[in-house]
Amino acid sequence: MLNIVLLEPEIPANTGNIGRTCVASGARLHLIEPLGFSLSEKALKRAGMDYWKDLDVTTYIDYQDFLDKNPGAKIYMATTKARKVYTEVSFEPDCYIMFGKESAGIPEELLVQNKANCIRIPMLEKIRSLNLGNSVAIVLYEALRQNGFAGMERQGELHYLDWEGQK
Repeated sequence: MLNIVLLEPEIPANTGNIGRTCVASGARLHLIEPLGFSLSEKALKRAGMDYWKDLDVTTYIDYQDFLDKNPGAKIYMATTKARKVYTEVSFEPDCYIMFGKESAGIPEELLVQNKANCIRIPMLEKIRSLNLGNSVAIVLYEALRQNGFAGMERQGELHYLDWEGQK
């Protein structure tokens, strides 16, 4: 199972949207405190809709607590500063993909310590960063694609017609 890690997220709506994406994709969500909101906040639940109850989510008091509770975890760190593009790595089916807080990203000290596993999403120079929820979705779905979309074999069904146009 793939793992999404949010280091000190600040905006509840982003975390709610990411939680919904994790439920839809079968990924676990890891939240490293401090959080910029309460987990009972309305904006978080509204963005996560009624999927939040189905989310596999764990919180940690800090980054060291996360490391202690996930020994040997293969962690990819998403940052706009990385030299390697996210499509240039092979995501293991049980890896951890970490994203930093909206206002500052992942601290540079952590990036330097993990430079071989730092990845970025290409974008034009004029743009500082993408929305956190969008960034998570882009990288997570590449990791899922690389792993054959395991467990996601269901075919789409229409609401009123079948694919031949019949009711």
